[in-house]
Amino acid sequence: MAISEEKLNQMLGKFVGDLGATMSAGAIVIGESLGLYKALGEADAPVTSEELAQRTNTHERYVREWLNSQAASGYVEYDADTNRYFLNEEQKFLLTDENGMAYLPGAFVLATAALRAVPKMIERFTSGDGLGWHEHDHNLFRGTELFFRPGYAANLVSSWIPALDGVQEKLEAGAKVADVGCGLGASTILMAEAFPDSTFVGFDYHDASIEKAREKAKQAGVSDRVDFEVAKAKDYSGSDYDFVTFFDCLHDMGDPVGAAAHVKESLANDGTWMIVEPFANDDAKDNHNPIGRIYYSASTLLCTPASLSQEVGMALGAQAGETKIREVVENGGFSRFRRATETPFNLIYEAKL
Repeated sequence: MAISEEKLNQMLGKFVGDLGATMSAGAIVIGESLGLYKALGEADAPVTSEELAQRTNTHERYVREWLNSQAASGYVEYDADTNRYFLNEEQKFLLTDENGMAYLPGAFVLATAALRAVPKMIERFTSGDGLGWHEHDHNLFRGTELFFRPGYAANLVSSWIPALDGVQEKLEAGAKVADVGCGLGASTILMAEAFPDSTFVGFDYHDASIEKAREKAKQAGVSDRVDFEVAKAKDYSGSDYDFVTFFDCLHDMGDPVGAAAHVKESLANDGTWMIVEPFANDDAKDNHNPIGRIYYSASTLLCTPASLSQEVGMALGAQAGETKIREVVENGGFSRFRRATETPFNLIYEAKL
């Protein structure tokens, strides 16, 4: 068998990049957890490793190695003449504000937490059993919020809701909203902050997430209009909702058709169901790209095993695509379905009775 030297070198180059990214993930989480990026961003001038260690109450030798790993990754700038480190404006924007619209470290908190399930998933690949979200490392829940919240903050109020038929007007006038699969409540709280005349209930089956969501609602000052309850998508309480939302969670459900049917029963006659899903084309080959790589990999460790751990176990996966989502929604009893808008990372669907 003849081996192409050009293709071999391309593959080796890809390996070097992938291994470097994989090994650096832990360092990024350390920087996020210890406030190293924030301290760098707040510094008035470039700092030495000793100065950053003093600012963050950390050990200088570790900090020095961390700084060089980040400089090699392009996440931190290095001035070789002065042996000092700093963040440029773009790095500050992406690495220091967890409430901003593009916070990169959260993705690595999610990824490293998900990777802790690899030993369990090796066994599941053989047995075919599922692995529920509640069975993962506890950092997965914070990482998921940090990963998705920037996209929601950037798009939910400014473009996604306005793309729906008549929903913004209802929310401004005062609507009744259910946010299903709310996790730590980021999406629920963002909507509550934007629409003070509406009331919201966030539902999630994970009790620890609901407890944290309640704390966050209090911190945001919206707990008078926001409730959080432990419930599954097929049995959450309430009826006559003007607006029901599913953010990046329908594909995780074992019985998404059953969930759709329950949404139908809980909606007001003129209500709207918004379904936010990871961006995906219908054909797998069209998802073989950098974004699809992220989502397929996450789906292997998180989404598909989550669905297989539940009743029915449809296992749509994070790259289900519009055709499959449409089938689920229509089989759940909805007669109107459309793609309302999209971003490079998400598809936003509108369903009506």
